[in-house]
Amino acid sequence: MLQGDVAVPKATSRNADSCYLKGCKWPKRGSYVRVPYYISTSYKRNIIFGALWSIELTTCIRFVWKSDKYQDFIHFESIKGCRSFLGCQDGGQFISLEKPGCLEHGTVQHEVLHALGFHHEQSRSDRDQYVEILFENIKEGAENNFEKEETNNLGTPYDFTSVMHYGKYAFSKNENPTIVAKSDPNYDWGRATKMSANDIARVNRLYGCCE
Repeated sequence: MLQGDVAVPKATSRNADSCYLKGCKWPKRGSYVRVPYYISTSYKRNIIFGALWSIELTTCIRFVWKSDKYQDFIHFESIKGCRSFLGCQDGGQFISLEKPGCLEHGTVQHEVLHALGFHHEQSRSDRDQYVEILFENIKEGAENNFEKEETNNLGTPYDFTSVMHYGKYAFSKNENPTIVAKSDPNYDWGRATKMSANDIARVNRLYGCCE
């Protein structure tokens, strides 16, 4: 696992840390990016449907029900925790939404954005300009959840309101902050319940939705 909820393929030629550079996008044909999916029958599906529909409403991503003509697809299932692969993998890939804790609108969007190729906000390449990571407050063994990645930030600003941003106290071992804003150490965030305007802009820019 990377960063707490990013699954790593057992065998792949793709470096997940360089997803943007290696090519992990779902294919675009015409005006739309079609992402086949399947939802386990163990779910009450309304929350997942709502999260997918909200992404469709503001981007050129279109989620289509999986059929035999699609080799690559995402499969929503309740395994353990909330987690997803980074970007499009070869063949079927899961998004784990363990019941009941992961079945929230913002959490579903968060994991789907991982599957579309996006890292956590506090892991982006320019994060040191905006936040300080307080490693002395992080639980032992969780330090790798705060690693900085080589990311394409798509000309968008650092966004504390992103649905991809950890909370200020994420993985804290002592109830003290693990991430503080350099502009205001008292600033609190990390309660996003839906994609921000910057999250939407990044999807549209990465996938050329305005082209």
